[in-house]
Amino acid sequence: MFRVATSVLRRRSRVVGAAFASSLVDSSAACTLRHRSHSAVLEKYAPIYTKTVKHEIEDEDEDMGPAATLNVNRVAFIGGGNMAEAIITGMMTQELLPPSQILVSAPSPETRDKFAQMHVETVDKNKKALVGADVVIVAVKPQVLKQAVFEDLKKYLDPNALVISIVAGVTIDAFKHELGRDTCIVRSMPNTPAMIGEGITVWTQSSNVSDVQHDLTKKILGAFGKQVFVDDEKNLDMATALSGSGPAYFFLVAEAMIDAGVHMGFGRNVAQKLVQQTMLGSALYMQSSGLHPVVLRNNITSPGGTTAAAMYQAEKNGFRAVIADSIWAAYERSKELGAQAKKRDQ
Repeated sequence: MFRVATSVLRRRSRVVGAAFASSLVDSSAACTLRHRSHSAVLEKYAPIYTKTVKHEIEDEDEDMGPAATLNVNRVAFIGGGNMAEAIITGMMTQELLPPSQILVSAPSPETRDKFAQMHVETVDKNKKALVGADVVIVAVKPQVLKQAVFEDLKKYLDPNALVISIVAGVTIDAFKHELGRDTCIVRSMPNTPAMIGEGITVWTQSSNVSDVQHDLTKKILGAFGKQVFVDDEKNLDMATALSGSGPAYFFLVAEAMIDAGVHMGFGRNVAQKLVQQTMLGSALYMQSSGLHPVVLRNNITSPGGTTAAAMYQAEKNGFRAVIADSIWAAYERSKELGAQAKKRDQ
């Protein structure tokens, strides 16, 4: 397993961080992080932010090649929450764009102070961010979008600018209804591991997005993890249920495992460490092997053994069905939210 995990980390040109990766790779394989001093995210999560000095953006399906500086004058962010911070951190870490070409609009002084520490310019009015921006990343809550953002976008958005939305439940048609049919829109669904550069973002685009804008989006969304393009916007509701909400399922299983460890007699810190490393190693092992999870599970399930006993109890109690039903419930709710947003726009 040591060899498998090491080859994965080298092939993907990334480290998992000293706190975890010390048990997987030799310290000589660790890479120096760039721009750490710029980012509150990196300060908070260092050393587990996983992008490296080689600053490569990967795509398992397509070879995008090494990252290059984005050919834009300015990227404006409407909203300065955690996901906006993760995206900016990724772009800066990957050296896609210097801080001087990023502008964040946020009404909160605390939020603006956070980005000032990253040497990123901030403003308190959307107009100041939108004027002259080639790319506008909309990172606000759906209700804020309707109440305070659409009107500014209508007035000040450059007609040739690309709008990238990470707003949950708001469709491309909803944006076009407000901003005009010629507006170039990307709708995306990232997830919270973006905070350490390990996110997965599913995205789609309006039909008038150019090839240049498509490639630009791939680089931006790939700067804080992996990105997957889909042709059908309906897949965004599926992604919301599977990968968008997915970390919550993962954390719930981790919580249950830790509590079970404490119940058996482990100290909570020890139980947490065992579960964290088990989940991390298992994920890397599954990814590197390329095998279906059922094969990997069968490989460690000996007849009459402890794992077999655990699997029997899990199946008996409907563990698999609970997971599937939970994901389906999230999918249905995502569709409901999208329908409600569409109804409000009509």
